[in-house]
Amino acid sequence: MKRSFFSAVDICLWKKCEETNKAMTSTIMLVLKALMILIFATWVCVWLLKPTETWSKSWHTAEESVRTTFFGYNGLNFLVYSVPLIVVAIIGFVHIHLKDGEPRSRRMRFSITTLSNPVIVHSPVGTVSGGELLVGALFFLFLAWTFYAHISNDFKKMEPVKSMKLNLWQFKLMKIGTRFGLLAEACLALLLLPILRGMALFRLLGLQFEASVRYHVWLGTSMIFFSTLHGLSMLFVWGVKNRILDEAGLWQRTGRIYLAGEIALVTGLVIWITSLPQVRRRQFELFYYTHHLYVIFFIYFLFHVGDRHFYMVFGGILLFALDKLLRIIQSRVETCVLSARIFPCHVLELILRKPLGLKYNPTSVIFMKVPSISKFQWHPFSVTSSSNVDKDTISVMIRCDGEWTSSLYNMITGDADQSKCIPVAVEGPYGPADSNNFLRYDSLILVAGGIGITPFISILQEILYIHGSKKNSFPSNIQLICVVKKSQDISLLNPVWPILLNQNHEQVNPIKIKVFVTQEQRSSNTMGELVNEFSQVHTVDFNTKFSSSTMPEPENLLWMATIVGFSSIVFLIMLGCLNRTILHNEDKASEKKNPTWVTDLLLICSFAISITCATLATVIMRWRKMKNEIPENPSKQAKEVELSWLEARGDLEQHEIHYGQRPNLEDIISKFPIQSGGSDVGVIVCGPESMKESVASFCRQNSQSLKRSANKRKPNFSFHTLNFAL
Repeated sequence: MKRSFFSAVDICLWKKCEETNKAMTSTIMLVLKALMILIFATWVCVWLLKPTETWSKSWHTAEESVRTTFFGYNGLNFLVYSVPLIVVAIIGFVHIHLKDGEPRSRRMRFSITTLSNPVIVHSPVGTVSGGELLVGALFFLFLAWTFYAHISNDFKKMEPVKSMKLNLWQFKLMKIGTRFGLLAEACLALLLLPILRGMALFRLLGLQFEASVRYHVWLGTSMIFFSTLHGLSMLFVWGVKNRILDEAGLWQRTGRIYLAGEIALVTGLVIWITSLPQVRRRQFELFYYTHHLYVIFFIYFLFHVGDRHFYMVFGGILLFALDKLLRIIQSRVETCVLSARIFPCHVLELILRKPLGLKYNPTSVIFMKVPSISKFQWHPFSVTSSSNVDKDTISVMIRCDGEWTSSLYNMITGDADQSKCIPVAVEGPYGPADSNNFLRYDSLILVAGGIGITPFISILQEILYIHGSKKNSFPSNIQLICVVKKSQDISLLNPVWPILLNQNHEQVNPIKIKVFVTQEQRSSNTMGELVNEFSQVHTVDFNTKFSSSTMPEPENLLWMATIVGFSSIVFLIMLGCLNRTILHNEDKASEKKNPTWVTDLLLICSFAISITCATLATVIMRWRKMKNEIPENPSKQAKEVELSWLEARGDLEQHEIHYGQRPNLEDIISKFPIQSGGSDVGVIVCGPESMKESVASFCRQNSQSLKRSANKRKPNFSFHTLNFAL
C-alpha cells in the first residue's frame, strides 16, 4: 500500500516536471523567434537606410573611428552587413532543435490559410500565393526605394567625370547604370538563402526545398537582369566616347576593376542561360556543370565591387559554403542499396538502411548519387517512407524516363546477380521543420499526377502511425485522387494498399481513392481485379558487405549552429591578422597605396582558412562519433508488402476507377465537403503544372474564411503544392 502511494506521488511529480519543461521550452522558443524577427528586421532597416545621405555620412565617420583598431573597417562592415544573417541562422538551428522535441499537434490551424492560398494562377511564373505576392511586392518596393534614393542623391551632386568628358545626359545614364548594379547586389544578398538544404533559413519558414528553389530562380533572374542593364549602360557610355577598348580591358590598381566585372557578368549569363527549363531538361549535365561556375562569379564579383560591398552579400555566401561543406562530408561515406522493388510501369523503389535515430518529416527529399553512373550528378527524390513506421530503412520511388534514371534501371534489372553491391552516396533527408500541414484540417484531399503519388505515400503512412499511437487528432476523411496514363501505372499505388486494408481491419477513419486512367478505354476490370493484375512487384536484394550498410545522417542541429559561429569567428580573426601583418599602414598623405585587389585576396584567404577549420572540426567530430558507434548488422529483408489480394479484393471495391477521361477536379473537390462533412479542407497537389493551376483556381475562389449563409457554414479550402521535380 505504501509502495503504491509513493509510486503515485512519483508519477504526479514526473508529470508536473514534464509540464514545467514543456512550458519552459515553449517560452524559450517564443523568445528565440522574437529575437530572430528583431535581428532580421534590423538587417532590413540597414538596407533601407543605406541609400540615404544621413547614413553615408554616419558610416564614413564610423569607419574612420575604427580604422586604427585590430579589425579595422573590415570588422565594422562584417558586423553590420553579414553578422545579422549568420546570427539568425544560428538561432534558427536552436529553434528547430527545440521544435523537433515538441509533440505534433493541430496548432495554428488557420494562421497560414490566407498566405498559402493562391492569388495569381495563370502567370509566367506559375501559381503565386498570397504570401509570395506580399513578399514580392515588399521586395519590389525596397528595390524602387533604393534606386530612387541613390539616383536623387546622384543628380543633386551633378559632378561629371572630367577624365571621360561626359555630357549631362551621359553622366546621368552612367549613374543610372551604376545604381542598377546596386539592385543586382541586393538580389545577390538573398540569392543563396533559398537553396541552403541543411541550413535553418528555408526550414524555419516551413517551405519545401523544391518550392524554395523557384525563389532562387526569381532572384537569380532579377540579378542577371539588373546586372545586364548595369553592364550595357556602362558599355554604351564608353561606346559613345569611343573608349570601350581603353576601359573594358582595364584592371585598375584601385577602385572598381572593370575587367573583373565583365568576367563576372559573362559568367552569370552563362549560368542563367544554361539554367533555363529548355536547356536544363534536355541537357541536365550541361546545366549541372556550368552551375558550378558560381565560384568564378563570386571571386570576380569581389574584385569588381571591392571588399566593402562584398560584405553585404557575404553572409549568404558563408552559409552556403558551410552548407555545401557539411553535405560533402556527409556524402563521402557511401552506402549500398539494401534492396529494390521493380514496378511494372518502369518505376523503381530503392530501399536504404538508415540510422535508427534518424527522424524526418513526410514530404522530405534526399539527394542521391550513384558513382558507377556519374561521379558528379546528384538527383533529388521524394521520400516515400515514414521514419515512425520504418525504423531502420528509408525508401524513394524513381520513375526511370531520363538518361540517368534509365541507366539506374538497367543496372538493377539487367543483371540477375543479386550478390552485387550498388554503392550510392546520399545527402539529407531535407524538409521543413514542420511539414505536417495535413494534420491541421478536418478533411484532406490529395491530388496526384503520375509519379506525384510519392510524397503522399509518406503522408498516409504518417497518418496511420499517428492514429495507431493516438498521439494526435488527424483529418477525419481523406480522399486521394490519382491520375495516370496507363493501367499499369496503378502499380504505383502498391505501397498504399496495406494502409487501406489496415484502415478496414482497425476501423481507421476512411481513406477513399479515385483513380483516373486517361489513355485507355476499359470498363470490365474492378479495382480489386486491377490491383491483383498489377500487384506483381519484383524485389531484388543486394549485397552490402563491401560498404557501409547504413546511410550517414546529417549533422546535429546544435553542432551546425556551433560550426557556423566558429567559422565566423575564425574568419574575422584571420582577416584582422592578415591585414595587420601583410598590409602596411597607409598614410593619407602618401600617394603609394596598396592595390585594392590585395585586400580582396586577403578576404579570400581568410574565408578559405575559416572553411578549412570548420572542415577539420566536422571531420574530427564525425570520426569520434563513428568510433564510438556500435556497427549494425543490416537485415536482408526489404520493405516488402505481402498481401493476399484475393482476400483483399472485396475491401478495395469501395474505391473508384475511371477510364478514358480526366477528372473534373473542381467538381470532385466541391462535392467532397458535402460527403465528408468537413468545413476546413486541406488540398495538396503534386503533379503537372496544369493540374496545379486547375486546383489552385478553384481554391482561390473558395478560400475565404468560414462564413455563415442561410445558417450553414461554407467549406474553406486551403491550397498547398508539392513538387516532384526541381
